[in-house]
Formats: sequence, C-alpha cells, structure tokens
Amino acid sequence: MAGTCRPGPGGAEYSRGQAGGKPGHGASYGVSAAPNQALPQPPLPRADATAKHGPGMLSALIKAAAQITDPAFRRVLLISVAASAAVFAVLWLLAWWGLSWTGETLSDWLAAREPGGFWSEILGWIFGAAAFASILIATLLLFPAVMVLVMSMLLDEIAAAVERRHYPDQGAARRQPWGEMLWSALVFAAVTVALNLIVLPLYLLLLFVPPLNLFVFYLLNGYLFGREYFELVAVRRYAMPTVAQIRRAFRGRVMLAGVVVFALMTIPLVNLVAPLVATAFMVHVFEGLRRRQKFAAVVAAPARG
Repeated sequence: MAGTCRPGPGGAEYSRGQAGGKPGHGASYGVSAAPNQALPQPPLPRADATAKHGPGMLSALIKAAAQITDPAFRRVLLISVAASAAVFAVLWLLAWWGLSWTGETLSDWLAAREPGGFWSEILGWIFGAAAFASILIATLLLFPAVMVLVMSMLLDEIAAAVERRHYPDQGAARRQPWGEMLWSALVFAAVTVALNLIVLPLYLLLLFVPPLNLFVFYLLNGYLFGREYFELVAVRRYAMPTVAQIRRAFRGRVMLAGVVVFALMTIPLVNLVAPLVATAFMVHVFEGLRRRQKFAAVVAAPARG
C-alpha cells in the first residue's frame, strides 16, 4: 500500500495513505498518486481581505451540527450502527459457543468429583451468569469504539456532503480508498493511545492540579485530533507534503480546532456522532483558511516534505 510517512508528535513517524484511487460524487479528476507526487491543485477561492481569522470556531461548529440531519450523515450513521451490530452479533455467537463449551466442561469436571451434583449445578449457574454479564458489559463498552471505527472509513462522504451544501463551486475532490482510511484510523488510534500512555506519569503527577492536568490532556489530544482531522479533509484537495505545509503555517488554528474536536469526543452520547460533526466542522475550518490571503503563498511555497 502506498503511503506517505509523516512525522508524528515527538519525532515519531506514522503514515497516512496518499489520496488517490477512484473519484467519488462525480469527481472531475481522480488520480492514483505515488508518495509525495505532485497532484493537480484545485483553484483557490477568492481571498477575503477582511477575514483576518476566517469563520469563527463557534460558527463552523454550528454549521456542522446543523447538517447532522443531512441524508449523507444519516446514511453513514446507519451503516456504522448496522455494521457494528453485525460484528457484535457474530462475536456474541462465538462467545456464547465458547462459554457454553467451557461451562459444560467445568460442570462435567465438578460432577466427576461430586456425584450428587448440587455444587456443580450452582457453580455452573454462577459461571453462566458471570459470563453473560461479562459479554454484556464488554459490548456496552466496546460497541461505541467499533461504531466510530467503522464510521471513520466513511468520513469522506461527510466531507463531500458539506462541500456540496456550503461550497458547491469547489469542484470534485479526490477520494481515499477504504483500505487507506482504515489503516490511517488504526495508526492514529495506536499513536494516540501510545502518546497518552507515555504522558500518563505527567497526568498522575498533575492529578491534584486540576486546571493544569486538564490543560495538558486537552492540549496533547487537541494536537493529535486536529492534525488527523485536518489532514483527512485537506488531503482530498492537496498532496500530503502540501497539506503538511498548510498545517504548519496555521498550526495554532488547527490545534484549537483539534481541541474542539476532542472535546466532542469526550461528551457521552455526543461521541457517537462526534466523528461526523468533527469532519464537517474541520471542512469549514479548512475552507476558512483557504480564503485567507496568506493561504495562496503557503501553497505556492516549495513543500518541505
């Protein structure tokens, strides 16, 4: 799989597949690009000299949330729920079969040592109840994570829906294949978990300084989520080296947007649809940056890779 290595936080490197493959939604161009290969650059929207900071974060978030009833959003949500339910149905059947076999084996072992069978029946019942409770709890805890993972492979459709409604003059964008998006989501999850584990001692050290530990927690994850969602949106329009250059030029705004995205991920129930809203929100942030006068100079400058 072709991919573009990019430096992660702390100098670590992780890769995102280069955008390419089949065009979607009536794409006017769809190219399979090798890593770091220059891609056709989309026309820039007219810069707004009065927009020093682009649309506000709150305005972008409100626009994103207002589109949650869009058919494309509903479709992605329903597919995610259905796929997650199918995965867990299979896992339930496998777990039930495995636990039933284990329970019968345990009952036979106890019956061989206690001819009366009273305690074997009691212990068998306890084992069955504990196994059922364990499966149920695991499902409740893991279902949202699996649902979000499935959803992450469909976020390109969300970005396209936002562009169709709010930026119809953009023209079609490139579309990443599912495999590359899945790989990117898995690597991002691994990097996020790894870096939070590395910083865990600092979290514990600052446990009794609530404002400071929350600041570090949201700052780190805001950087990670801002980077991931910004690149997910921007790579539809630009090659990865150019995307990295844009992100560095507007790092403060990208990180602030990432903090907003991460905050959505931490709200119960909201986190089930947070990837949809976060993607739409980041499209608005990205388009706001494209309308800045500084943006054209950033894109035109030689990419540093």
